[in-house]
Amino acid sequence: MKHRLQRVNEVIKRELSDLVRRELSFEAKLVTVQQVDVTPDLKQAHVFIGVIGTDEQRHSAMALLHDKRKMLQSELSKRVILKYTPHLHFALDDTMERGTRILSILEDLQLPPLPEGHEEGHEHEEHDDHDDEHESHHQADEDEEDDDE
Repeated sequence: MKHRLQRVNEVIKRELSDLVRRELSFEAKLVTVQQVDVTPDLKQAHVFIGVIGTDEQRHSAMALLHDKRKMLQSELSKRVILKYTPHLHFALDDTMERGTRILSILEDLQLPPLPEGHEEGHEHEEHDDHDDEHESHHQADEDEEDDDE
């Protein structure tokens, strides 16, 4: 049942994304369907929307989605055949904006370069040399055992 629910989530996300892109026009730069979570009884769908733009554009986009919810549900019922068409609940997903903010903070940080000798490949070479020494000592022990016999 879990795999079926995942497939239903993906199908609704794909079809709803297409509907939002074709049927609605937003002031915001970009409005996307990030994720859809359908309840196990398939009667409710929580739709997480990503909006890139100002706060006013985000609120405007969410208001338009709420106003057009019945139309979107009706069109979705024609594209996705289920016993029940899920009731859509829209929620703003701000993970894109948080990610962008984190990237800009990381770019603003003035991190000093790594000192010489702290490169990843250099540490690996030292480890390999140690393994070679261990193998040569082990081989010498075996040779001594052969001589004793």
